[in-house]
Amino acid sequence: KNSIKAMEKELVTCSLQGKEKTALKRSQIFQIPRGKELETKVIVVLGKAGMGKSILVQKICQDWSNGEFSQFKFVFWFDYKQISSPEKQYRLRDLLLEFFVKPQVGSKEIFEYILQNPAKVLLIFDGFDGLHDHENSPRGSANQPEKDLCSIKEILSGLIQKKILGGCTLLLTARPKDKVYQCVSKVDKTIEIVGFSPQQRELYVTKYFEGSPYCDDALKLVKEHEYLFSHCYSPVMCRFVCFLCEAVLEMGDKRLPSTLTAVFLKFVQQKIPMQKDVTVMQNQESLATLARIAWCLGEKHQSAMKSDLLPSKEFKEFALKYGFFLPFAFPKLSDTGQEEFGSTFSDFVIQNFFGALHLLLAEEMKDKSLTKYLSFPSKKKKPFNWLDLVPRFLAGLLFLQDDPYFCSLSNEDAKQSTKKQKTLLKYIGRLQINEFCPERLLELLHCIYETQSNDLFQHVTLKLKPDLSFLGVVLTPPDVHVLRSVLERSRKEFALDLRNTSIDIQGLKYLVGLKNVASFRASLGDTVRLWESLKRTKDYKLLKASTEKFILDPFKAKTMKDVRDLSDLVEMQEKMIRCMQDVSGCSSCGIPAVKNLRKLEFALGPVCGLQGFLKLVEILAAFPSLQHLDLDALSENGIGDEGVKSLSEVFPTLTSLETLNLSQNKITDVGAEKLATALPSLSSLKTLSLYNNSICDFGAENLAKVLPAMASLRVLDIQYNKITGVGAQQLTDSLRKCPHIRNLVMWNPTIPYGVLEHLQQLDSRISV
Repeated sequence: KNSIKAMEKELVTCSLQGKEKTALKRSQIFQIPRGKELETKVIVVLGKAGMGKSILVQKICQDWSNGEFSQFKFVFWFDYKQISSPEKQYRLRDLLLEFFVKPQVGSKEIFEYILQNPAKVLLIFDGFDGLHDHENSPRGSANQPEKDLCSIKEILSGLIQKKILGGCTLLLTARPKDKVYQCVSKVDKTIEIVGFSPQQRELYVTKYFEGSPYCDDALKLVKEHEYLFSHCYSPVMCRFVCFLCEAVLEMGDKRLPSTLTAVFLKFVQQKIPMQKDVTVMQNQESLATLARIAWCLGEKHQSAMKSDLLPSKEFKEFALKYGFFLPFAFPKLSDTGQEEFGSTFSDFVIQNFFGALHLLLAEEMKDKSLTKYLSFPSKKKKPFNWLDLVPRFLAGLLFLQDDPYFCSLSNEDAKQSTKKQKTLLKYIGRLQINEFCPERLLELLHCIYETQSNDLFQHVTLKLKPDLSFLGVVLTPPDVHVLRSVLERSRKEFALDLRNTSIDIQGLKYLVGLKNVASFRASLGDTVRLWESLKRTKDYKLLKASTEKFILDPFKAKTMKDVRDLSDLVEMQEKMIRCMQDVSGCSSCGIPAVKNLRKLEFALGPVCGLQGFLKLVEILAAFPSLQHLDLDALSENGIGDEGVKSLSEVFPTLTSLETLNLSQNKITDVGAEKLATALPSLSSLKTLSLYNNSICDFGAENLAKVLPAMASLRVLDIQYNKITGVGAQQLTDSLRKCPHIRNLVMWNPTIPYGVLEHLQQLDSRISV
């Protein structure tokens, strides 16, 4: 079963700026663009707790020992929580060759080789979350870190700022928090571990029960409990669910708990069953102590404790015996050279659960004070987010107080339990849910789901606003499940924005399939994959419904992937038209969102601008309702004369176009001539902007010739070009023949001010 942890998980490169994502193999992790061979490379691996970051690091080390990653002669791997104590100081040599591994001979020569060949060194810091607070971010470094005693912050600062071992490769693992980027200003590659797909979850369960008489029943049982199956996207959660499923089946039962809180209460019960002898009191005290330690360490953002700080030897044996603790070795002290031993919580979820349990068991915790540990604070307060599952477990435990096993852990009577429940109900009742940001809303929904309280479900459905945007917020399978559970209980209709959420196809299918989801936006790639899946499974009813709900307008293309996805969408429309004709025998109008797209923005920048635009032009005819085409970007697309020539060729198909913005695109007289020839075919055009290009008098002359033929045109902006008084005069002369034009914006630095002022006096429609 332990080997299951090392199952391959798909990696996805990503960044906080929303760049393109692509699948990544383990062998590609250290591939960096050419030209950076001699620079320090910083690679960050992101993943929620329990997603397998440490397993990935172990696998990298194992691969290296087997001959892979041969570019590295030395690989040093550090568990950050082992070395992050503020009072600990190290010399770089001691950190590498004493703490990590001590060579039997030649330490001095080896260290000198490392200093002279940093490009052959890989340094891994697993659990970089230790620098979670901005106040603790590495700002300075020692003068001579190779020789001086330094804190780990100073050593990391020197490495990250490339002052130490310049040219080495630095691999950091962390939870996906933006604050990592406050510590590491320049990251060469960002990788995120996204967890198990539904197929991988099934494979994990099958492997776990391989050879067991419960193999078939186990997978069926887990899949029947959709919420628990959704949590199995996390490898560590999958292991807990499998353990509990095994225990349940061994007892002849075929029911699993419905919430995460109930799962972990059942887990503890399996470890320490209810007893009626003297050990009941001892176990109760030990669990209360364990809960207190979980909370106290969590407040310090820690999970390990030295043995001499534990309450007693008996308690340590209790925690180790039942698997709540694991032995833990602290680093050797630099002054004494002695190694210290202690214990660490076996799992982050266990620490979260016991932390929440402490909040309920501790006598000093009053009813009203419990609510401050939920993650719904006012804007002035920071949410408690290191033990990020505590709010969910806390809410769940408050509504599990009728459970006989939970009652055996607590000395509270039923009256006290009911009072705490009412406190939570009142607290949630006062929340302005319709003003919540997506992250806070999701956390609230998870907490309410854990309570399984119909009153709370009803309350939140009434308070939800109809337009729910999760734009840019990662939606995990459990997030999708709780969101779906709440929405399907509501009588309202909802519009969902699911763009850039990394939602999986199954989750997208669940949400858009809800009858009261009237419309949705999603990343084009995800939407096309959903439709292809529905077409493959012949679910034509949902295929038709989802295409009618899909919204595209307005659309902004910022990457080549956006352009490719839009092209795929147009291609998908053609496939669906043929498909619907074959199925129903009647004609289909395709995808309404494509037909109804009115505004299209293009902002790829100068590197891919022309390439992307030429591909975009190929599909513009597929948008018959397009009214606004905006090619003006802060970074300047630079489509140039070639791009304008291609665009001009499709003008006859753009019958609805009213606004064309070609500002800042490096268009010259050549492009202006091509443009002018085709402009009259834009029968609906009202506004044309050519601001800040390189058009001279010849281009102005060609534009002046066609203005009278453009009956629909109302505004022409041609300022900040290279037009002189000659071109300005030609445009003014043409303007006299165009009573339909309301405004000509013509200021150019090359037009003498007196000339422009004179022209404005001749025609007040000219703006300076």
